[in-house]
Amino acid sequence: MKREEQLSQTHAAILDAASQQFLAQGYQGTSTRDIAKEVGITQPALYHHFSDKEVIYLEVIKQVGATVRDGINEAVAQIKTSGESDPVAALTAVTEVLTAAHPRDVFTVIHGSFKHLKPENQHALGQVFAQDYLQPLQQAFELPAIPLRGGMAAKDAASFYLTSLSPLFNTFHHVGPADADQHEQTQALVRLILFGVAVEK
Repeated sequence: MKREEQLSQTHAAILDAASQQFLAQGYQGTSTRDIAKEVGITQPALYHHFSDKEVIYLEVIKQVGATVRDGINEAVAQIKTSGESDPVAALTAVTEVLTAAHPRDVFTVIHGSFKHLKPENQHALGQVFAQDYLQPLQQAFELPAIPLRGGMAAKDAASFYLTSLSPLFNTFHHVGPADADQHEQTQALVRLILFGVAVEK
């Protein structure tokens, strides 16, 4: 195998291992030593590909963000094409894009890393979060299938929604019936997000 091919394969393996660890354990819970060990290389070899942990993390979030953006855009397009009018079904389809890409709470993983990053990397991460998560979600909340109450902006609905997803990413904070599967739990949480817990008088 040519050296260029080896370098390319190692580069991809680093990102794959880093993606699994960052998404499952968060920024602080992951070290370059752990990533290098998973790939089967030394830390100096890892730094030959990436200058530091922040650079790896940003690349991972960019890749995952692109997957999320494309998935949400596809879900929104399918909802429009199908003429879906049930807001729970529509938002459940969007939510399952996020849970498929993120094994841990999206908001916690991304925003929990901000204070540990250099200012320029905070800015880059903020851009990814805005364009790959918030903007596609805003489009979802602009769908006729998800009518918002008066005065509620789609952008604000998207932000609130993202901060409300944590029950889907842990086992101790269960939503819905005790025997509910993941899809049913997602539907139960979506109903809470959309309709709240009390009747408005």
